[in-house]
Amino acid sequence: MQISRSHRFAWYAGRHHDNVGHPRDKRNAARVKYADGYTATETMNYRHAYHAGNEADCLKHALLLLLLRALARKARPFFVLDTHAGAGAYDLGSAEAAKTGEAARGILRLIDNAPEPLADYLGLVESLGLYPGSPALIRALLREDDRLACCELHPEEHAALKRRFAGDRQVQVHHRDGYEALRGLLPPAERRGLVLIDPPFEKTDEFATLARGIATAVKRFPGAIVAAWYPVKLRPLVREFQADLQARRIPDIVTAELLLRPPQDPARLNGSGLLVVNPPYRFEEKASAVVGALRDALAGPDGMEEIRRIAPERFADGATA
Repeated sequence: MQISRSHRFAWYAGRHHDNVGHPRDKRNAARVKYADGYTATETMNYRHAYHAGNEADCLKHALLLLLLRALARKARPFFVLDTHAGAGAYDLGSAEAAKTGEAARGILRLIDNAPEPLADYLGLVESLGLYPGSPALIRALLREDDRLACCELHPEEHAALKRRFAGDRQVQVHHRDGYEALRGLLPPAERRGLVLIDPPFEKTDEFATLARGIATAVKRFPGAIVAAWYPVKLRPLVREFQADLQARRIPDIVTAELLLRPPQDPARLNGSGLLVVNPPYRFEEKASAVVGALRDALAGPDGMEEIRRIAPERFADGATA
C-alpha cells in the first residue's frame, strides 16, 4: 500500500494492540554467544511489519531526520550504522500491519492532517512510497560519498534488506548481531557520523544491554551522534537506564520522549523515547517542536512530551566515558 494524503484508514477501525510484543515465529529461535559479553541468546522473533508506522516509529523517524539533516550540513562524508535495521520498508496494507492496526494511530493519522513541524518527515515518507524503516530513510538522505551499514539478525528480515539494497555501493547489509557490530564496524574511516541503536526489547535485560552498547559506541566512535530508541512502559525502568548511563560518565546526553498516556500500565507501550549522545546544534529546540506536534496529533488527553538533558555537555573535571 502506497502512503499518500488521500489514503483513508477506516479498515483499521477497532484494532488496538498496545504491547511491544508481536506474533512470534519460533522457527527462527536460536542461541548466539559472543566473546565480548553481549547477548548470549538471540530469539530473533521480532518482526517490525506488525508495528511499522506506529507512534513510536513516528517519534524515532522524525527525530532521526533532524540528526541526518544536521550531519549533511557539513561537506565531509559521514557514516551511519543501523544496528537493528529490520526489513527496510513496510507495506501498511499487509496482513501483518492489518493484524495490529498500529499505523492508523500513527503515520496514517499524521498524513491526513500534517502538522508543520513534521513536514520534512511526512514529505519524505510520501516520496518513498511504502512506509520507510530507518534504512530507507537514511539511504534517502545519503550524499554521493556517505555510507550506511545495516545489521539484521532475523533471517527473513535480513533477506528482504539484502534484496532492497542489492547493487547499492553506498549500503552494506550484514547478517550479524547489532551489538557485536558496535565493536566490529566502529570506528569507520569517515570519522564522523551516526550510530542508531533500535533493539526490539524482547529481553528483560535489554535496558542494561542497551546502556553497554551506547557506552561501546561512544568509546569506539568518539564525536559521533549516538541515538538509541527505548520504550516507556513504567517510569522506574527508564530512570534506571538513564542512571546507568550517568554513572558511566558519558557527557552530552539529551532525551526526547512522547508519552501517549501516563506510564502506569506495564502491559502497554505508554510511550517511547530517543536518547541522543552528542546531539547537534539546536537539537533540543527542534526536537521540542517535533515532539510537541506528535503529542498534539497522536497522544490522548493525558499525553505529554519531554525534552530533557540528562548529562552535561562536559563534566567540570573534564572526565569523559
